[in-house]
Amino acid sequence: MATIEASTTINAPVDKVWDFVSDIDSEPKYWKGTKQVRNISKEGNKVTREVTIAFKDSKCMQTVTFYPKEKIIAEFTEGILIGTKTIRLVPHEGGTRIDATWDIKLSGMMGMFTGMIKKHVKSGTEQALESIKQEIEK
Repeated sequence: MATIEASTTINAPVDKVWDFVSDIDSEPKYWKGTKQVRNISKEGNKVTREVTIAFKDSKCMQTVTFYPKEKIIAEFTEGILIGTKTIRLVPHEGGTRIDATWDIKLSGMMGMFTGMIKKHVKSGTEQALESIKQEIEK
């Protein structure tokens, strides 16, 4: 598994940041590695969806679990990516820190390339957090 971590602090309260990051249908606007999302079902605080990622336009299945105003855990359950992406919100010095943590690997024979994609995922995550910060702080 590759673990990737990135953080940024946004000058906005947790409520405002939560409203923005919990709109997972807008994810492709900010996460350049996510090309398209298609929700399949919603039950309680869980959404099952199909995600098309930039890596070879691969389709992955995800179960996204919301813990309001605290964190969002996206679990990759089928497809080329296996593992989780966690977005955690932490009140921080009058604003909100967003921590993004990935614990992922490529599935099957592609597993040998996990290390190669780590830098791309880290860069994409840092860009996404910066884009989210800029949008919220407008």
